[in-house]
Amino acid sequence: MSTRPISFEFSAPKTQAAASSLRRAHDRLKRFEHEFVSVTYGAGGSTRDGTKQTVLALNDDGVVAAPHLSFGGDNSETIEDLLTAYQTAGIRRIVALRGDRQSGLGTPKIIHAAELVRFIREKTGDWFHIDVAAYPEIHPESKSVTSEITFFKEKVDAGANGAITQYFYSAAAYFQFLEECTKAQITIPIVPGIMPITNLTGLQRFSHICGADLPRWLVKRLEDFEEDDAIKDFGADVVTRLCEQLIQGGAPALHFYTLNQSKPSARILDNLGF
Repeated sequence: MSTRPISFEFSAPKTQAAASSLRRAHDRLKRFEHEFVSVTYGAGGSTRDGTKQTVLALNDDGVVAAPHLSFGGDNSETIEDLLTAYQTAGIRRIVALRGDRQSGLGTPKIIHAAELVRFIREKTGDWFHIDVAAYPEIHPESKSVTSEITFFKEKVDAGANGAITQYFYSAAAYFQFLEECTKAQITIPIVPGIMPITNLTGLQRFSHICGADLPRWLVKRLEDFEEDDAIKDFGADVVTRLCEQLIQGGAPALHFYTLNQSKPSARILDNLGF
């Protein structure tokens, strides 16, 4: 099996215990040579401090770490201070997102990711490699495929270097999205996001929120299993086959959403021969 560069995403910790758990998960995944790790920012920047502390600590240990960043409820001064801190520490990669507003804080002016990318470029030039989000199955707020591609191209034109997709379980959706991007003269690498399957209820809830499609056949098969181990076995096989299709089709890399667990991603990577 041919390999590709891989990366891992971790959720920013809110407690010291969660921070320790994250580091243990990363330590177990270190045996897979990875290009970088990214650390989420939380709705409305709710994990801003945890993101910053985690990224700086990983960076100090020699890990290429990329903080997620969004305006959320923050002002431009706060974002600029974060950029300065990351530059000072030698961080060279950022994942720029529109982000979600933290619940209970009203309805703010939405600052789209393209605006954030432009802001980063204006303040820091070409210092950062900027990744943005891509949605092969279309963002839940997009009106059409055409509008989705238009918004995505705005992020690219603003200065994005690459993109990481929302997770999906249909390789065809990813490759169709690449075709649409090619037609729009979008040439940046678009890396598929990989979500291991370990629990049906949690996967359904998260997929509903983020707009990821769960194929009916997949849900029905998962509903047949009564034990968690059976779900994990079947899920690992499904996602392994998905990764094989993506690699064979020319995906430039694979980005694993770990949910701060090591075993599900490690099992898939072992299956793939990484």
